[in-house]
Amino acid sequence: MARASRSADLTQVTEWNDGTTTRKDDFLAAEEPLEIRIGENPLSVTMRTPGHDVELAAGFLFTEGLVQRREQIVALENAANDDDGKRGNVVRADVVSEALPDFDKLRRHFFAASSCGICGKASIDAVRSRLLRTPNSEFRVKPELIVSLPDVLRSAQDVFERTGGLHAAALFDSGGKLLIVREDIGRHNAVDKVVGWALLNGRIPLSDSVLLVSGRGGFEIIQKATVAGIPVVASVSAPSSLAVQLARELRLTLIGFLRGKRFVVYAGEERLAKG
Repeated sequence: MARASRSADLTQVTEWNDGTTTRKDDFLAAEEPLEIRIGENPLSVTMRTPGHDVELAAGFLFTEGLVQRREQIVALENAANDDDGKRGNVVRADVVSEALPDFDKLRRHFFAASSCGICGKASIDAVRSRLLRTPNSEFRVKPELIVSLPDVLRSAQDVFERTGGLHAAALFDSGGKLLIVREDIGRHNAVDKVVGWALLNGRIPLSDSVLLVSGRGGFEIIQKATVAGIPVVASVSAPSSLAVQLARELRLTLIGFLRGKRFVVYAGEERLAKG
């Protein structure tokens, strides 16, 4: 399989169409493991689409509560893989001593969460224990602006146009201006890339922003948006029941089924501007 770019692979496929077969080139969304380390200590491995890896690592450290401020990250860089000495699938973070975690405890947490899912009650309790602030209660957005956002996102999705296989997360300001868009095979990774970009550029909290995600609005996305201070999250598909529960408890505005001129508000209707 030839490599077209780090975010997409080019391969040969056979297309069957009404009895006729044709050999053709096709792009596939790339998927590779990324190991995040703190110093020399492995912290977590996530399957992601290569690209903006430093942002992904920064967003992960922040949204998972390992750091609370940009200043706690001393250095963040692509490191060499142990097996071949090449830079690519490892990001190393150096943090201040006060932010150094209990690695054994964290590894057990991330392994359990990725391997068997997380209990709804335990998930809500864990988020509540972090004493997250309610996102900007004064923020307002017009419904007419919300329904215009998916078209802007689609026009900005470079890799999706070639592969059809990536999720996207896009951040907009209160006037509907696209601030940043990131793609990844995992929707939570796409959100971490957006949040990481904001953290590294001194834009946290994102208290006057709308986050639009492709696909489903799940629990992790609501958690990460709340950590970043985002008041409105919209998705083109349905949210999960746990995501709705968390959004209502944290008083975040959650919108689903954003398609055409229609959407459904699951929480935080008060942020929709009237008239």
